[in-house]
Amino acid sequence: MLLLFFMKILDKYILKSFLVPFVATFLIVLFVLVMQTLWQAFENIAGKGISIIFILKFLYYTTLMIIPQALPIGVLLSSIMALGNLGENYEFAAAKSAGISLQRLVRPIAFLAIALSGINFLFLNNIFPYANLKQRNLYLNIKKKKPAMALVPGSFNADIPGFQIKFDEKYGEDENLLKNVLIYDLKGNRGNQKVITAERGKIVTEEGSRYMTFILYDGNYYEEHVKSARTVAKKQKMAASNATFKEYEFNIDIGDALDQGTLDTIVSSTSAMMLTLKQIKDTIPKLKRNYDETLELRAKNIYTSTQAKELYKYPDSLKKDNLEPIIIDNFELQEKITILNAAVTKAGRLSSTLKNNTDQIKFFRKVLNFYDTEYYNRMAFSLSCIILFFIGAPLGSIIRKGGFGLPMILAIAVYVIYFFANTFGKNLAEESSISSFLGSWISAIIMVPVAILLTRRATKDKGIFNIDSFLQPITKFFKKIFSKKTEKI
Repeated sequence: MLLLFFMKILDKYILKSFLVPFVATFLIVLFVLVMQTLWQAFENIAGKGISIIFILKFLYYTTLMIIPQALPIGVLLSSIMALGNLGENYEFAAAKSAGISLQRLVRPIAFLAIALSGINFLFLNNIFPYANLKQRNLYLNIKKKKPAMALVPGSFNADIPGFQIKFDEKYGEDENLLKNVLIYDLKGNRGNQKVITAERGKIVTEEGSRYMTFILYDGNYYEEHVKSARTVAKKQKMAASNATFKEYEFNIDIGDALDQGTLDTIVSSTSAMMLTLKQIKDTIPKLKRNYDETLELRAKNIYTSTQAKELYKYPDSLKKDNLEPIIIDNFELQEKITILNAAVTKAGRLSSTLKNNTDQIKFFRKVLNFYDTEYYNRMAFSLSCIILFFIGAPLGSIIRKGGFGLPMILAIAVYVIYFFANTFGKNLAEESSISSFLGSWISAIIMVPVAILLTRRATKDKGIFNIDSFLQPITKFFKKIFSKKTEKI
């Protein structure tokens, strides 16, 4: 009975030793990450008449989004600190002398880490999508004054329903001038009916207007007339338009995108970051079907555009005894010029079509990979609290050093490895270099063996790295060599 009472007191003490630094480190990490996000967000909209209400709401939703990222860092750092303090104050030695093992000592903290992983999963699956949606709502509505501010260079912008817009650079006094513009028209949910590319562009908007005007220069316009076609076979029979232009102007209705009342529905249906796991799972089959249809249709378009079918039908049509080996030499000079000019024009048009089709296929594949990766990553990242605890706890018991100094350095090093492995895996998965499952779990695959190794060494009261075990074989080798030389002398 006395031992049971003692154990309860010990559990409370161990939990207190963990919770005090955990609360402190979690709040500090949360504050730093929120301020970093706030700084990055307000770099582009500072001085635009932002109200204090917007700032407070933005901070609130940002905090909800950052909590799943701050929790694992807090668990890692506090576990190193808590176990390091126990070792530094010789409380480990006292516990061992009382017959209490390391596993029994950290058991209450392990249960707490499992509970924190569960909380992390709830945040990632429910609160994170909600907060992301609301933050995007705020972010877009503040841009009613200058809608062009919502467009980010270097990536596809899907904030405007029905369009995917990408450009390399945004410049000018009002940041409304664009370089290397690519616009996909997705209205009607029938794929990329219109694709517009341009070397330069300009965005013209008026405050309070529901329209955004794009003025594009030196570009290409491609449109498939498939509005009434429901099957791939019917789409193949439809004509397509392809043209170049010096200047092209068109308007985009942004009224719905900037409307507070309808924004939630529009955005949540187009972004994986704003969907729950169930919603992502239900969306992936639809994206897969769209991708397969797009792939088949683009392949048929390329095949038709190259006129490979017609050439295949008449393989012997050019076989005559009196023809020159080089086909062009069978024509007069003027005919040669006409043929070559037509060939150059045709080749340029086909090259542009091939590039557009390739870019579209890559984009659809990347979107599908992003949804797959996001689905698996949320499940994998929810376990980060457990994984990092089983790294931090044995690491703290090995180094036996409390405070913020060494534990902070070790925690940063471990989390940087974990975070970059996670990011690297996601990027590889989105580019189809590896599977989405492997890309999402690669950080866990790397860190779990490290956690097992550290736990075993901490249980056996060994250091992180035994230098003697490494040097001993080398020392024996050189001793043998020198002993043989001495015998010869």
